[in-house]
Amino acid sequence: MAQFSATVLTLLTLIGGVLSGNVPRTAVDQRVAAVRDILTHLENARRLLVLVCWPPTIRYQLWREINAGRIPMELQFATVDSNNLPWHDPDRHLVVVVADLACAGTDRLLQQSGHLLYYRLRWVILHSEGAAVRSAKGWKNCSEYSTLDDLPLLVSNEVYYFCTDPSTGQHLVRQQYRLSRTGPITVETVGPWEPTKGVVVAGPRAVTYVRRRNFNQFQLRASLVLQFNDTVNHLNDYSNKHRDTLSRISYHLTNSVGLHLNASVRFTIVTSWGYRNATTGLYTGMIGELQTDLADLGASSLFFTPDRIPVIDYLSMPIKARVGLIFRAPKLSYTDNVFVLPFERYVWYSTLSFIVLSALLMALVLRCEQRYTGRPEPLAAQDSFGLSDTVLNSFGTTCQQGSFIEPKRAASRCLLLICLVLLMFLYASYSANIVAMIQSPSTKIQTTKDLLESRMKVGSDDTTYNRYYFRHSTEPLLKALYDQKLKNKDGSENFIPLRRGIELVQQGLYAFHVELGIAYLLINDLYQEGEKCDLKKVDSYKLIDPYYAVQKNTSFRESVRIALFRLREFGIQEREHSLLYTKKPRCSGATSFVPISIVDIWPALAIFGWGCLLAVMTLVAELWVRSQMYHTLKAFLCLKKANR
Repeated sequence: MAQFSATVLTLLTLIGGVLSGNVPRTAVDQRVAAVRDILTHLENARRLLVLVCWPPTIRYQLWREINAGRIPMELQFATVDSNNLPWHDPDRHLVVVVADLACAGTDRLLQQSGHLLYYRLRWVILHSEGAAVRSAKGWKNCSEYSTLDDLPLLVSNEVYYFCTDPSTGQHLVRQQYRLSRTGPITVETVGPWEPTKGVVVAGPRAVTYVRRRNFNQFQLRASLVLQFNDTVNHLNDYSNKHRDTLSRISYHLTNSVGLHLNASVRFTIVTSWGYRNATTGLYTGMIGELQTDLADLGASSLFFTPDRIPVIDYLSMPIKARVGLIFRAPKLSYTDNVFVLPFERYVWYSTLSFIVLSALLMALVLRCEQRYTGRPEPLAAQDSFGLSDTVLNSFGTTCQQGSFIEPKRAASRCLLLICLVLLMFLYASYSANIVAMIQSPSTKIQTTKDLLESRMKVGSDDTTYNRYYFRHSTEPLLKALYDQKLKNKDGSENFIPLRRGIELVQQGLYAFHVELGIAYLLINDLYQEGEKCDLKKVDSYKLIDPYYAVQKNTSFRESVRIALFRLREFGIQEREHSLLYTKKPRCSGATSFVPISIVDIWPALAIFGWGCLLAVMTLVAELWVRSQMYHTLKAFLCLKKANR
């Protein structure tokens, strides 16, 4: 009877624990307790994926413990199969996978997991000895986890496993990692685990990157792009800074990353960043070495393109590199008619209205003077002036050519004096603006489209990536720029050396596509101060700063990424950038005199030419009309004579 009462009391306690959510720790299966206790030390765990062969009662216990916890977590049970792993889940960094080596197929599951063992996924691995484990003898010895030794548990893995220390009999939670698949194993102890206390961690535990930052001179393989053979002799100095500048900055940053991680770096030299072979699908150059596991790091930063995302991982933007089209702003007369720019539209309307109004008023005043005076006096040896004469006189006065009308009365003289004074100020303002505008640079070219529509010639720095982007670009403006400006009619292309392109820009009316940081270095050496003030640029590629890249799904991804961020914080990145890149030259305010050319006065010459043509045509028309009138009059006289 007493034994029955105790059994009933135990059942009532368990039922009450289930209903209240509080179950004694000693009443929970050891596997469930282990998973529950380790989850309290895993931050941002939002989903628990359980791939085990446990019986339904144990699964229910786990569900009960998770739902009774304070951290909201989604729980999912699945069979021991690699197809159930979150291969394509973008939030797999929030997932914790539970596996039990005592279940059949778990060894194969772990072997098929690949990069999920060390990349953005956390694991809790158990090795229980029975279907229902509650005793303290339920875990395998730490020396019996040979299965884990054969797995790629690389430096970034977050795999936790429970084992028993054979010397002390203490249950431990451990992690282990290696820097390469064949390298030595490093074991980390998270802390002891006790069924009544859980996982005991002494003090705050550093994050994975900090704990495993010391690579102990492990050799990292880096691929470096150099397009000039001589650059390999100047990687550690700052001579010929305009050659392979992007790669040289990345080279110094890669060495700094190695020092930060206490690793050695072995560089291999390639001649291109790498482009996809349409037949094989493989990349050449640096990307090809990352794709085929010949390199761990892409030591030359490269531009972000969508086609490279499946084969490499972009980390950060350590270099402020910009490419664009630089040119000296042409004179204003090359893009606009400077003879119409001094005045706004309404000023021109007012000037024309004034010419017509003053002509009408002058004609009216002169006619009234001649009609209503007692004895009209001759004006400039003429008896009268018509409307066309006064219009021509007003137009000549506007152009400061003087007046051929010499009025004798006070009214007409006052009108003429007012016109002369007013038009003098107008002419002075117009002339001053014309002189200033002829010496002024144009600001009309602001975009690639403006450059495409201008008369400027275009060339590009002869580099591998410039040739590739222009030839394969699908952007309409960039493709049109290549077809209309860079590609000649004979099939040749305007890809020229850097120094030659900078010299052509200096001569004017030439735009050069180049990396701006290295172009400014030569501009500082070759250009006069006044020429630097005329420098303009327009963006060509719609790309952001170059990225530092590593092998796809590499275990070094997080370590290298954080190391690059540290280099930025410490100022090392900015130091290397300032030593090898040159900023845009400052304009000191000096101006250079630009001689007047035919282009500047072309509108005036055009008006003169059209005026001469109109005069000749008018003369011919007058002669023809006079001839017709003469023949008509002669015929009329002959007919009249005949009628007599």
